Amino acid sequence: MPSLHLFETPPDESVDSQILQLVVDNLSDISAVALLPSNPLYNLYQYGVGFEAHLYLQALAGTRDLKVELLVAFDDDDPNRVIGFLLYLPLVDQPQACSVVYLAVAADRRRQGLARRLLERMTTRYPQAELACQAGRVEWFTALGFRPVGVRGPHVLMSSSGRANEGQGAMIDIEPIYRSEQVRQIHAYLLKQHGQRAMVDAEKQRDRRLDQLTRQAQALVVERLGEAALYSRAPAPRLV
Repeated sequence: MPSLHLFETPPDESVDSQILQLVVDNLSDISAVALLPSNPLYNLYQYGVGFEAHLYLQALAGTRDLKVELLVAFDDDDPNRVIGFLLYLPLVDQPQACSVVYLAVAADRRRQGLARRLLERMTTRYPQAELACQAGRVEWFTALGFRPVGVRGPHVLMSSSGRANEGQGAMIDIEPIYRSEQVRQIHAYLLKQHGQRAMVDAEKQRDRRLDQLTRQAQALVVERLGEAALYSRAPAPRLV
C-alpha cells in the first residue's frame, strides 16, 4: 500500500520536482482555467500554474505569511517515486478548517483509492475542509464526503462539514506571475509559432471555456441549494 507522508517544511528537490511535474501533467484538472492541451495557450498556463505551485512549496519554509501543509503519496514498490499529493492551507483563525489548493494522482495510479486516502488523512487533521471543483467532478467528491455549499468563480465550492468556512484564508497572489517577463517571453514565442489569429482564437476559446464552467457551476448550485446560494459571500482570501 502506498505510504503517505506529511510535510510541514519543504520536501527535498526530488520530491519537489516530481510534484511540479504532476501539476503540469494535470493542468486541465488543477487549474481554474481548465485549459485543454489543444489550446495554444496551454504551455503558457503550464508555466504559470507550475510557478504558482512552486511558490506554495516554497511557502512551506515560512517565507510568506501563509501556513501550508503537504501530503505526499509514495509508491510502495519504488519509495522514491511520488504518485500523488495534496496541498492545502490551514486557516489560522479557524483551527479545524483548511482549504485545498491542489490534488493530483499519477495517471497510472488512479482509481485505486489514493485520492480518497489523501483527503481522509487531511480531514482527520482538519474536519472542516473546503475545495473547489468543476461541476462535472461534484458527484465524485460527494462520494468522498464533500457537499456543495456555494460557487467560487467557475467552480463549485464543496465542504466536508456541509457548510462554508467562516475564517479568512490566505492564498498566493498569482497576478504578478502572469505579468512577469517569463510569461511575456512565452507568449511571444507562442505568437511566433502559431500566429496572431490563432492566439486570439485561443484566448476566446479560453474565455468561452470559463464562461461554460461558470454557468455549469451556478446551475448545479441553484439545483442543489437554491438561488440564494449564488449570492452568499465567504470572507475574501488575503493575498500574500
